[in-house]
Amino acid sequence: MNLSKPSSSSSAADAPGLLYAGFNQDFGCFATGLDSGFRIYNCDPLKEKMRKDFEDGGISIVEMLFRCNYLALVGGGKNPKYPPNKVIIWDDLKSKGIVELEFRSEVKNVKLRRDRIVVVLANKVFVYVFSANPLKLHTFETIDNDKGKRPSMSNTGKIKNSNSINSSGSTTVMTTNVSIIPAHSGKLSCLSVNSDGSKCASASEKGTLIRVFDTSSGKLLNELRRGVDRAEIYSIAFDQSSTRLCVSSDKGTVHIFNLDAILGNGASHSPNNGSYYAEKVINNPMLSPSPSGNRQSSFSFMKDLLPKYFSSEWSFAHFKVIADCRCICGFGQEVNTIIVICADGSCYKFLFDPRKGGECVREHYTRFLKDLDE
Repeated sequence: MNLSKPSSSSSAADAPGLLYAGFNQDFGCFATGLDSGFRIYNCDPLKEKMRKDFEDGGISIVEMLFRCNYLALVGGGKNPKYPPNKVIIWDDLKSKGIVELEFRSEVKNVKLRRDRIVVVLANKVFVYVFSANPLKLHTFETIDNDKGKRPSMSNTGKIKNSNSINSSGSTTVMTTNVSIIPAHSGKLSCLSVNSDGSKCASASEKGTLIRVFDTSSGKLLNELRRGVDRAEIYSIAFDQSSTRLCVSSDKGTVHIFNLDAILGNGASHSPNNGSYYAEKVINNPMLSPSPSGNRQSSFSFMKDLLPKYFSSEWSFAHFKVIADCRCICGFGQEVNTIIVICADGSCYKFLFDPRKGGECVREHYTRFLKDLDE
């Protein structure tokens, strides 16, 4: 997730020289792209694991592949290390780039799997076999995607779900099944897929609703309300079991939602258990626990007659970081924990109560980028 913004709208709280911050696939590590190179950190406990300083330029994207030695790099900043239209596959054991992919326009995002490289441009998505000589498998046309959201964007507010099928036999044939999910009426702002690809979650530019879909059928599974005020969603993350979701925004708030009804069984969810709630609903007597333990309107039984506000579910746990800054979040390696990385160069660890919910407890706070010269 790229935490940078155009200089005209960047916050005074932003860490100088920070161009990018993003988790690896299991949220055990995160990478930062800087005006002077990149760094890799272990999340819990927070510890710098590797750094690479370049005298001749900056890195705007650092995509990790779990904890292995391969990284995808894209140049950026005032003086890019590499042209912004190139993806460099970096081998840290050799301390050099071993693969170079060049495109006709600026690279907006890169995602890695052990067998695939996915490159996102403003209007296209390319999928390659991850090898010494990457073979291009697919090219997908998308709407304008300047923020480099995860691939599979189609028409405005819709998700194009593409499943590749590898046919066996004497000849390998790659075919693609494509389905369209009408996710939102407005443009998509954030999109996330769970670890096995069975669920996807999305938010629009309005940032008030998060919807979760079954990727095989396109069925709406959950409609979750972050709030009523407009916000820019910077990250949506599933936990490893795909039973919970955490969401962060430019307001410095993080919300945790239950996705399965069984999680709410036997739980005690008082609407007053917490002193802070960004959207000011925790003390609202019109909200009551839903079967999942999330909060919902007391008038939800009339959802067929009332606006969608009354049928969607609110988060069961939440917290706010110190500064009102952009942040990304993920579920920690330790049970019931959330790790948060902020644009001001800070890292948080919060603990949530899976039964009571409410306001989370801050367990750890560190500024990982106190000074880029350290």
